[in-house]
Formats: sequence, C-alpha cells, structure tokens
Amino acid sequence: MKTKKLLALLLAGAMSLSLLAGCGGTDATTDDTASGDTGEATTETTSDLAYVQGNGKMVIGYTVYEPMNYTDENGEFTGFDTEFARAVCEKLGVEPEFVEINWDTKVIELDAKSIDCIWNGMTITDDLKENISVSDPYVKNMQVVVIKDSNKDTFTDTASLSGANLVAEAGSAGQAAVEADENLSQANLTTVAKQTDALLEIESGASDAAILDWTLAKSMIGEGTDFADLMMIDGAELSVEEYGIGFRKDSDLCTEVNKIMAELVEDGTLPALAEKYGLSLAE
Repeated sequence: MKTKKLLALLLAGAMSLSLLAGCGGTDATTDDTASGDTGEATTETTSDLAYVQGNGKMVIGYTVYEPMNYTDENGEFTGFDTEFARAVCEKLGVEPEFVEINWDTKVIELDAKSIDCIWNGMTITDDLKENISVSDPYVKNMQVVVIKDSNKDTFTDTASLSGANLVAEAGSAGQAAVEADENLSQANLTTVAKQTDALLEIESGASDAAILDWTLAKSMIGEGTDFADLMMIDGAELSVEEYGIGFRKDSDLCTEVNKIMAELVEDGTLPALAEKYGLSLAE
C-alpha cells in the first residue's frame, strides 16, 4: 500500500510541474498566439498607409533640385514636388516632413524606414521598379548636356565630348545616360552627391560638361540665374523619361497616392502647378 501511495504522489507531482511549465510557455508566446476562440495567429500589419497615418506624418526624401524641391529667395522651401506632396498629405490627413537624403542611397533609406517615400523628380526605370513600388508617372523630363558659354564652339555634340571631363549625380538618370551613350561613355566621368553640385563643377572649370535633368537645367542656368554663363548644347537630348514617386515594395500607400494624384489632375491642381513651374505633365 505504501508503495502505491508513494507512486501516486510522484505522478501527481510530475503532473503539477508539467502544468506549471505549460503556463510559463504560454506567457512567453502571448504575442504570437491567437486572441479569442478562433485559434488563428495574429499577424503584424504590413500596411504602409496605416503606418503613415498612424504616425500622423509622411517622411519625404528629397535632394535640392529646382524646380522640384528647393529654397526660394525668400527662404521658403518650395517647388513643384514640394507643393504636390503637401496637397497629397492634406488629403491623406497627415503632415509632410521633408528630409534631405543622399540620392545614391535612396532605396536603402526607404527600406530602413528613414523615409516613407522618394519624392524628388525621380526618373522611372525598370531597375527601380524591381526594388520599390513606383507611382504613376506625373512629369515628363529628359537628360541634357550643360557646358560653359565660352566652350560652345568646342563642345557642340556628344561626339565632341568623348574625351572630355564629365560630371553627373551619382545613381541618377544622368549617370545612366552617360554610361549608355557611345560617345559619352568614352569620357572621364566624375559623380557628385547632387545635381546642383554638378553645376558648380562646371562653373569652377573642374569639369567640361554636366549631364542632368532638363527640368533642373531650364530653371537654374542662363540669363537671370546664378549660373548665367552656363548653357545647354542644342540637340544633345539623351533620353526622354518620366518622373514617379518611390515607395516601399508592394506598398498600399503607393496605390492611395495614385488615386489622389488622379483627383489632383481632375480638379486642376496639378495642371496649375505644372504651369507655375514650367513643366509638362506626363500623359
């Protein structure tokens, strides 16, 4: 009898320890188990739209690029993309927060959630679309060659630049255009952090020509600008392209912004902005 009682006590103790261990395991995995009686595990939301609206702001990555994002003579941060982004944020019910970024690492910053979108005259390319979600196109653009007026008889086309010193923004459509062109790919290419830095390179004589966006060049060079002695080479347009806004891959925020963009075209907001900044909307 004593042996049977002892065995029963040992079994009861083992069961008690097992139950205690089971409770401890449940506490450690509470965040991963189901709520309610459904038995389905809860999952973390992956909605970018909910993430941005929950934060009450959209963090917008940009570089200084007139007429898209820049500070005017009155010290006001403005531009086509700046005003466009503010209009979209108003409809989203969030505040825009503009953060200057390194253009060459824009996708890394986007994925790291340092920013929520890339909104700065970003040329739509197949490579970008493989890594991020890109909005519908909204503005037309092309790559042009900028030189000093004093060199207009020396550099007349891309062939004349085959042995020259060129400059372009790192990771930009301008750099891609140089690498793709039969003549320009034979030149000496230097990359800089911003397109405005490329203009400074030409101004100082450090480079012979810059390859950059027509939208920027038409606003920042020539008579009445800070780069009055710079000009575009006529007939040296390298590519025709379109601008889009970059979001994290498969982002529902991209889908929502596309809807708002269509509304802003329909109500005349975007056409008015395009006229104000001398741009052509994508069709």
